[in-house]
Amino acid sequence: MAGIIPGGVRIALIQLYSDPLDVEGNFKRATEYIQRAAADGAHIAVLPEYHLADFYAQLKDPAAAVATSASYLKRYQALAKELRIGIVPGTMLEVKTEGTAASDDFRGELANSAYFIGPDGSLLGRYQKKNLWHPERPHVVADSESPHQAFDTPWGRVGLLICWDMAFPEATRTLVADGAQIVICASCWLADDGGAGREVNPECEALFLRNACVSRAFENTCAIVFVNAAAPLGTTDGKDDRGLEFIGQSQAAMPLQGTTCMLGRAEEMRVIDLDMKVLDVAENVYKIREDMSRPGWHYPFKYTANLAPSGTA
Repeated sequence: MAGIIPGGVRIALIQLYSDPLDVEGNFKRATEYIQRAAADGAHIAVLPEYHLADFYAQLKDPAAAVATSASYLKRYQALAKELRIGIVPGTMLEVKTEGTAASDDFRGELANSAYFIGPDGSLLGRYQKKNLWHPERPHVVADSESPHQAFDTPWGRVGLLICWDMAFPEATRTLVADGAQIVICASCWLADDGGAGREVNPECEALFLRNACVSRAFENTCAIVFVNAAAPLGTTDGKDDRGLEFIGQSQAAMPLQGTTCMLGRAEEMRVIDLDMKVLDVAENVYKIREDMSRPGWHYPFKYTANLAPSGTA
């Protein structure tokens, strides 16, 4: 195990391919990756959106999907506590609720939810997706009531986003205004999502992701951790047996540095180190957060967190 950068955060990007119907098998493979990540000294392990089962397969029995999500969330909590590691278990279909309280009682409205589980197994953060991808909208309700909120972790203040949220600079900016230093985005972003845009550029979605993640990092002096769904392990064309074409491109992006790690299309895990001191250098250069904290700031996002360096409480 290589030494961790002093004051750094070690994160495992687990770019998982999810068998559409094998919930337990997907969980077991995710668990094996998380165990390897913990053995390699990772502080946080991140999984993709909808990693437990196919979105449309879950919609065939929403009540069962909600109960399954609740059950596996508890298992991830137990795993985090056992391994003393933070886990972002991708996203899960749940009942839409107001605020941060979850419910396993199915009442008809579904939300796409992400969690941050602390190394003691506690739930440190929960986020219900706001910016739904078009095919989700007939089935999942966006959380338009709750604000984007960051939360404290042992490794600094963190914010959560989900997939298409990355297309909206306002989402990241709102988390940064609340003090987020690391923004983690679980995603299931496919090449085919480009639709007719692929006639213009077949790699349009990959290009979108490469640019968006780096832009969000620079314009907010924050770390971006983006973990996407993958093609099956060992594939070279990015496709599974259903013909779905995956982008992969799970990545970390930092201000000043740009993309510091990027995965391919197939399933794999990469453990990377974020040098949090870089965020302080970037803020000293660009003074984004300082400007946002000024009285009379002329945009609707005002920085309200402590301006202390990243390595301090």
